[in-house]
Amino acid sequence: MPAIEKNENAPDFTLKNHDGSDVRLSGFRGKKVLLSFHPLAWTKVCAQQMKDLEANHKRFGALNAVALGLSVDPSPSKHAWAKDLGISKTPLLSDFWPHGLVAKQYGIFREKEGFSERANIIVDESGKVCFVKVYPIAELPDIEEIIQALGG
Repeated sequence: MPAIEKNENAPDFTLKNHDGSDVRLSGFRGKKVLLSFHPLAWTKVCAQQMKDLEANHKRFGALNAVALGLSVDPSPSKHAWAKDLGISKTPLLSDFWPHGLVAKQYGIFREKEGFSERANIIVDESGKVCFVKVYPIAELPDIEEIIQALGG
C-alpha cells in the first residue's frame, strides 16, 4: 500500500500518549497537525527527530500547529523515553496495538520489520493531508523544511 497522498482525508485515530492519555487526531481540528512517524524509540536518529519537535514547540504554536511523534513502541516505553530525552510538551504516541494500525492506515508500515517508515505527514485544519514525505530510515528529517511546509 503506497503512502497516503496530499488532499486525501486523514484517517482519524485515537492513540495513547507517553503519559497514557488518549489523543484523538480529530480533536485538533482547526489546527495543523504534524504526524512525525519514527521507526523505534531508543534509537539515535529517532531521538534527535523527537528532540527537534520539542525544541520547536513554540514555533509550531505560532503557526497554529501541533506536532505529534508516533511509533509502534508501547506507551510505558514512550513514557520512559520522553523522560530520558526531556520531552514534556510534545505528545509521543504509541501505535502499539493493534500493532502499527495507524501507520498501516497511512500506508507507511513496514511489514517485514514491524515498524513504520520515517515520515512526516501534515494534516490541515480541516483534516486533509497537505504534506507527505517519507525519508530513508537512517535520515534525520530537516525540521526547517517542516516549518516551511507549515507556513513558517
